[in-house]
Amino acid sequence: MTYFDLRITNAHAEGINSRIQAIKVKANRYRNQDHFKTAILFHLGGLDLYPVTHRVVG
Repeated sequence: MTYFDLRITNAHAEGINSRIQAIKVKANRYRNQDHFKTAILFHLGGLDLYPVTHRVVG
């Protein structure tokens, strides 16, 4: 009903939750919670693994 009042959904949050659940399924091999948190930040943090360090001019 919130959608009809405010025209917003929680689809983005549900997408993030489903990705965390997929990581959690694989987390059986993690030894502690810190490794699980690190995996979530790594996969969902939006980091660029290949950042541009310099540009070629020409």
